Amino acid sequence: MADLNQLKQKYAPVIAAIQSFAEYGATLDAVDLDGEKLHIKASVPSKVVLERVWDFIKQCDPAYSDLHHEIATTGGDEQPYTIKSGDNLSKVSKLFYGDANKYPQIAKANGIDNPDKIQVGQQINLPVLT
Repeated sequence: MADLNQLKQKYAPVIAAIQSFAEYGATLDAVDLDGEKLHIKASVPSKVVLERVWDFIKQCDPAYSDLHHEIATTGGDEQPYTIKSGDNLSKVSKLFYGDANKYPQIAKANGIDNPDKIQVGQQINLPVLT
């Protein structure tokens, strides 16, 4: 029989990732057993956040054979984001893509000529990156 606590520990980075996007609208609705698999039911605000959660799933187990997931996207492809004090595009890139070096793609998608010249309160949209 599957051990719920053992599976929760294995997929803890996935659960933490979903919870870390709560301020952007992600919700973790259930973490329980579905037969021999860990069942995670959640919603995320965009395809950008969904792709980030998938990164964590694949890091935990590329086959994810012991995971039953129901992760719904409640918004569109892009993730809206408001620049906060202390932000730079590298930091935002690291949070949403797991790679700080994707900041030029964020800048380009938002028509930002100089990535070092962003302002607190500025609204940007984070695109799905391939």
